[in-house]
Amino acid sequence: MNKKTGVTLLFLLLLMVAVMVLSSCTGAVKISLPELLAILENQAGLGDGTGFKSQQAAVLLNIRLPRVMLGMLIGAGLGVSGAGIQGLFRNPLAEPGLIGISSGATLFAVSMIVMEISIFKKLTGMLGFYALSVAAFVGACLTTVIVYRLSMRNGKTIITTLLLSGIAINALAGAFTGLLTYLANDEQLRTITFWSLGSLGGASWETVTGILPFILIPVFGLPFLAKSLNALSLGDAQALHMGVDVVMVKRIIMVLATIAVGASVAVAGVIGFIGLIIPHILRMTFSSDHRLVIPGSALLGAALLSLADLLARTMVVPAELPIGILTALIGTPVFLYIIITERNKTKI
Repeated sequence: MNKKTGVTLLFLLLLMVAVMVLSSCTGAVKISLPELLAILENQAGLGDGTGFKSQQAAVLLNIRLPRVMLGMLIGAGLGVSGAGIQGLFRNPLAEPGLIGISSGATLFAVSMIVMEISIFKKLTGMLGFYALSVAAFVGACLTTVIVYRLSMRNGKTIITTLLLSGIAINALAGAFTGLLTYLANDEQLRTITFWSLGSLGGASWETVTGILPFILIPVFGLPFLAKSLNALSLGDAQALHMGVDVVMVKRIIMVLATIAVGASVAVAGVIGFIGLIIPHILRMTFSSDHRLVIPGSALLGAALLSLADLLARTMVVPAELPIGILTALIGTPVFLYIIITERNKTKI
């Protein structure tokens, strides 16, 4: 890692920490920075229990901090997944949703909500609150496996076929999701709508610890593939000549991206554009080197999603705006800018 990359990652880390502090302090119950530090010191057994109110401690430790941590984890997971998928497709317009991860998770979650069949009832009885999350995660994994198998030929992954298969599966999953939504009653429809727009409102320490390994593995695993992705950007043939096991690298990226996005959708619903715009912002601003883009996407994704959640819960107080709406409002202009930029490059 060169000095410029190190400085950039340090800047992104400090930005993430600053957003974390801002999100922890801001809300209906105001918490100043000294009060925040006093609460954390007291929780660690280093403070004397003064310098803050009991209400502030309860809100921070039981509501706000779990939500901030969940937002950071999901943002980091979506960011690195987007960077990995874009490197795999060698296309800045690629994102995890292209290979059906989000649509598969959505289909299984909506099926769980609407279809009252025995297997779903048994799953709910065994897992309770986590049943919907497990169903969404299974749907994400199953959809990715189907798309991946369809793209295999003679033991090799054909990227074009992978993309086309993902588009087809996305359309099919969207059609079944629409049918189930049409059949849903009013209560189920409200649940589907809230879940499909994305929200961190259900955050708790149980949710954070449950999703933690599924995010940490991709976040710390994908940077080890940065050099391989740099080689892949030159083409499969060049990567093979450089000693990269192209087939294995593609499989690992698919698995890690599915784990991160599937777990994120399972606990927070569909949150779009994070995996698309974060890696591209880093490429435009700093460098296209994946040794920077992948870890940088984790840091910037965590900061941006936490900031979006802060706006979602403070803009329309006492109500809460679905975070998926905010990420779409932020992401759409950036997405259009990317398209226009790519079009102009093609003309040249």
